[in-house]
Amino acid sequence: MLYWAIVCLIIAVVAGVLGFGGIAGAAAGFAKILFFIFIVLLVISLVANAIRGRGPKV
Repeated sequence: MLYWAIVCLIIAVVAGVLGFGGIAGAAAGFAKILFFIFIVLLVISLVANAIRGRGPKV
């Protein structure tokens, strides 16, 4: 999911440089939403692992 957020961010930057403001704004908004979803899922995963008492697999 973080990969897609970075892809959308790159699309937004390229569109902004080329002067496509509407596309750049939409892509940046989509990247922002994906990034926050990624952060929420990361926190949920960390909390779930801490509650179960398992360490990371090495």
